Amino acid sequence: MAALTTLEDLRALYGETRERSRRKVLPAIDPHAHAFIGFSPLVMLSSMGADGRADVTPRGDAPGFVLVEDPSTLLLPDRPGNNRLDTLTNLIANPAVGLLFLIPGVDETLRVNGRAEIRDDADLLARFIVNGKAPTTVLRIAVEEVYLHCAKAFMRSGAWNPDSFLPRDRLPSMGEMMRDQLGMASAETQAEMLERYRATLY
Repeated sequence: MAALTTLEDLRALYGETRERSRRKVLPAIDPHAHAFIGFSPLVMLSSMGADGRADVTPRGDAPGFVLVEDPSTLLLPDRPGNNRLDTLTNLIANPAVGLLFLIPGVDETLRVNGRAEIRDDADLLARFIVNGKAPTTVLRIAVEEVYLHCAKAFMRSGAWNPDSFLPRDRLPSMGEMMRDQLGMASAETQAEMLERYRATLY
């Protein structure tokens, strides 16, 4: 079979979308989506740059760290990272974002698509102070689509099943992997890395 390059090719293999799947897309945050976001400590944030290259990054904090300002607006604080600014750079060129909210132990996820602007308003940053530290910026996301995603991926993967968790020592530490990838002389240990992370979470 050759590469599939047309919608007709795809539909010939997969068939039509079920009516419920078509109808489930909402234009704003409803009470169920609001509750889901409030329980979520982790969201995957996707963006796309001016060059058309896509990127996805995890954002996490205490459950409910993404605030529902109103049914059409989400607020997402930008905590300290590695200063690559991949997402923020993309948003300067293209404000479109996709978010996938996860709740550990819950196989369903929540998807939100919209457009984000980068804000540094002092009063907005003050709403997200943790341990006396405010984020550098906050993403203000105008919601365009909201819908629940079925549990099949998490059921197949067993992602939340502790019996499926990989013992951490089965992989080299991140420091060891980066040493090998970058040709460095030494490697930060896993313990050293975690201690450094803890000191700079906020």
